[in-house]
Amino acid sequence: MNYAEIKKTDIANGEGVRVSLFVSGCRRRCKNCFNQIAWDFDYGNPFTEEVEEEIISALTPYYIAGLTLLGGDPMEPENQRALLPFVRKVRARLPEKNIWCFTGYTYSDGTLEEEAVRLSETKELISLFDVLVDGRFVEELKDIRLKFRGSSNQRVIDVQKSLQTGQVVLYLS
Repeated sequence: MNYAEIKKTDIANGEGVRVSLFVSGCRRRCKNCFNQIAWDFDYGNPFTEEVEEEIISALTPYYIAGLTLLGGDPMEPENQRALLPFVRKVRARLPEKNIWCFTGYTYSDGTLEEEAVRLSETKELISLFDVLVDGRFVEELKDIRLKFRGSSNQRVIDVQKSLQTGQVVLYLS
């Protein structure tokens, strides 16, 4: 997997001050996407163990609320396979930090609705998230008043409550 960018003090992509990892690669190609440069799976730099350690180190200060995964799309199959061991590591070493993920795919029953991106890793990876912002960006539904999403069809989901209840529970409505 490649990554496009790491923001070590991001306040736009989740609550609080966060470390945000922008992965490379997205097949959704939403019209007027804010990060089209990251559609290319080969864009950016390789996601190595050294990069993982750099991110974990950036997550350790008390004022950092957590990690955000976005892109590109973290839920592309290639990205899921690379991110699962990393997210496990973050959970094990920094259990007090929360993890947000932004995807153009749709959450359903603890996994993703779109069959092409459902892997054996998908359910476990999603289960490690606190918040999942799902759904394609739709230009015609764009609303700059929305918090943590660009269009009104997208949802900000409380993953842990959704897994407990078996129904989608919104973190923000």
